[in-house]
Amino acid sequence: MTKVEKPALPERSHLSPEICHPRLSLTDAIALIVGLVIGAGIFETPSLVAVNLGSASGVIGAWIAGGLISLVGALCYAELATTYPHVGGSYYYLRQAFGQRLATLFAWARMTVIQTGSIALLAFVLGDYAAQIVPLGSYSPAIYAAISVTGLTLLNMAGLRQSKRAQTWVTSALVLGLLLVIVLGLAFTPATSTATVISQRPTWGLALVFVMLSYGGWHEAAYLSAEIEQPRRNMVRSLLWGIAAITTVYVLINWAYLHSLGVSGMARSQAIAADLLCQTLGEPGALLVSLLVVLATLGSINASILTGARTNYAVGQDISPLSFLDRWQPGTSSPTAAYLFQGAIALALVGLGTLTRQGFETMVDYTAPVFWGFFLLSTASLMVLRSRDPRRLRPFRVPFYPATPLIFCSVCAYLLFSSLVYAGIGALVGVLVLFLGIPLIWHTRP
Repeated sequence: MTKVEKPALPERSHLSPEICHPRLSLTDAIALIVGLVIGAGIFETPSLVAVNLGSASGVIGAWIAGGLISLVGALCYAELATTYPHVGGSYYYLRQAFGQRLATLFAWARMTVIQTGSIALLAFVLGDYAAQIVPLGSYSPAIYAAISVTGLTLLNMAGLRQSKRAQTWVTSALVLGLLLVIVLGLAFTPATSTATVISQRPTWGLALVFVMLSYGGWHEAAYLSAEIEQPRRNMVRSLLWGIAAITTVYVLINWAYLHSLGVSGMARSQAIAADLLCQTLGEPGALLVSLLVVLATLGSINASILTGARTNYAVGQDISPLSFLDRWQPGTSSPTAAYLFQGAIALALVGLGTLTRQGFETMVDYTAPVFWGFFLLSTASLMVLRSRDPRRLRPFRVPFYPATPLIFCSVCAYLLFSSLVYAGIGALVGVLVLFLGIPLIWHTRP
């Protein structure tokens, strides 16, 4: 009798036995996605979008477009995450599609530029706003940044249960706070004219750069695919529900800004949420905004620390010089060494940002080009693996293939170009650090 070959099942290779027991529910995953995405950006970028578009319809349209672009990307990642559930996320997809050397370079970039740089820039935002509540001297932002990185790293080392519980509470408080801003802006503030205020031609390209900065982070859910309950179903649902919730909040809060401040008020504002709340609550409104931003960044930092360490753990199994990262604590369900290593690099970047005295701007420039370059390659890996591994069981297939991944690859390529054009010297430093990881590609395990 001829033996019938069965379709290959999604692999969980390179996982410790302890990781193979799912510990994250659908609610946990959605909270992590929302916490990763809704950060300080929504309190800073709306005014920049208004400056570049100059009309109410353009502003709302840009934020809807950002949600749709994120949805397209999420569909691509949903297929990758459900077909190849692995704690390494994009590192694993790149390895399967392009080989260990490129995956190794990505792992280096993620641990030294992408993830740690993101943690540091979020920590600086937290520090800036926390210093408005309780100042600690001339170096208040740096002190708060270092405290947040250290404290949340220790929290994650204490265990996944503690980390996900804190994430759920912080995200819930943040969303409730944003809903309060929306209600106050729409119901208790006099309407303002939303007429166009900028006569020159709208610059949609630059506006979308700022919009997508605020939507960034949902792809980190891929690093949880090996730990989520019923990954074949819940990974897709968590991505789609998470992005739908984020898009709804972003559109509503921009509607509230437009209703209260108008396009001209949004474009002139240096602290848009504070200006809105000051109209209804007076001086306490500024304090409330500071608390909201601290909550937003706490959630984003915590989720970034959790997902970032898992890539470091995965790469420690493949790269000999980094084998010390290949340590998983069964009792706490955490990669302890990976957390410590990631925390040390993030603290070093906090120090770098403190020296330049432009912490947030320096870290944005440092991370953007490398991030979009590898995001482009990660999406392209979907098409490579479809061709190379056609017999693989795919619980979820991206609709309208190959148009969907091609569209998202085009967006990534455009944002890579834009980040190089608009970024400062920090971008060159980030690319240089990426190149410093090239020697590691000759030390990978077979």
